Amino acid sequence: MATYTKPSEAELKQRLSSLQYEVTQHEGTERPFSNEYWNNKHEGIYVDVVSGEPLFSSLDKYDSGTGWPSFTKPLEPENIDTRTDHKLFMARTEVRSKNADSHLGHLFDDGPAPTGLRYCLNSAALRFIPVERLEEEGYGEYLALFKEQTKKKADKE
Repeated sequence: MATYTKPSEAELKQRLSSLQYEVTQHEGTERPFSNEYWNNKHEGIYVDVVSGEPLFSSLDKYDSGTGWPSFTKPLEPENIDTRTDHKLFMARTEVRSKNADSHLGHLFDDGPAPTGLRYCLNSAALRFIPVERLEEEGYGEYLALFKEQTKKKADKE
C-alpha cells in the first residue's frame, strides 16, 4: 500500500502552479467552464495534485452543469475529509484530501442517484491519470474497476 504525504511548503511552491497552490493551500476556487477537467470524458482516476492519493474515478463523474468536475462518490472514501465551511455566509461542506489536507472543493446533496451527492471539485486540485497509464503511474490496482465496467457494457450489448 502506497503512503501519501504532503511535501514541504518550499517544495509545494516550486512544484505547483500559482492556481494549484491557491486552490489547495488557501481554499481558492478556479473559474467554472475554463478549467482542465470539467469536461473530461476519458476513463481514469483523479488523484490529489499535492500528494498523489487516489480520490475519484471517471466512472463516478457526471456533468452537473456547474462547470467544475463533479462526482457522485469518492473512489477511496478513506482519502477524503469533510468539514463545515462558513466562508460565504452559509454553511457548506468543504472536501479535503485526508493525507495532504488539500482543499478540493465542496460537497452538495443535489447530485444524481444512487448517492444524491455532488462532489464539486477544482481541477487545479486534481491530477488525472488515464486508464492506460494507471499501471506505470503506480495505480494498477484500479485497472480492475475499468475492466469490470467494460465487461458490464459488453454484457448489455
